[in-house]
Amino acid sequence: MKGVIVDAIKDLVVDNFGLEKWMDILENAGLSRTTTFSVRDDVPDEAVLKVMESISETLNLSPEEVADAFGEYWVSVYMPKVYKPYYRGIHSAKELLLKMDNIHRKATANISNAHPPRFEYRWEGSNVLIMKYKSPRKLVEVFIGLAKGVGKFFKTPLEVERISEDEVRIKFPE
Repeated sequence: MKGVIVDAIKDLVVDNFGLEKWMDILENAGLSRTTTFSVRDDVPDEAVLKVMESISETLNLSPEEVADAFGEYWVSVYMPKVYKPYYRGIHSAKELLLKMDNIHRKATANISNAHPPRFEYRWEGSNVLIMKYKSPRKLVEVFIGLAKGVGKFFKTPLEVERISEDEVRIKFPE
């Protein structure tokens, strides 16, 4: 996984709980309290997952709450700061979700060893989108948190639910 993900996780924790909690999380994940990650680093998936588990344990949050917090922070704080150009011309939750696969493709086109999830889309009626999450990492819960974060960012009440191992149903308001 790319270090940009861990950088966002760190910013989320430090902004909301402080640097000391971040260092506790690193230590509880089996890392040095002074571990740093560059945004372009290749970070082993196992290390990122241990950090996420440690956040859950250290902050007494469920894995779903961690995924939701990350999703909201990524979409509302981190991505607009780091990937601002990808928000240009997007005015709704629906537009951002429908462009997510293309954003992943474009954002990582020139980054070696980047393997972001990819998405396939199908509609069930005019306001229900099924997104297929395609990644060997199987972090669909994180994607669910991101989808919820998209709804919050655009102040759009979305109903987001996992319907299979790799599919998520997103219901937009009518």
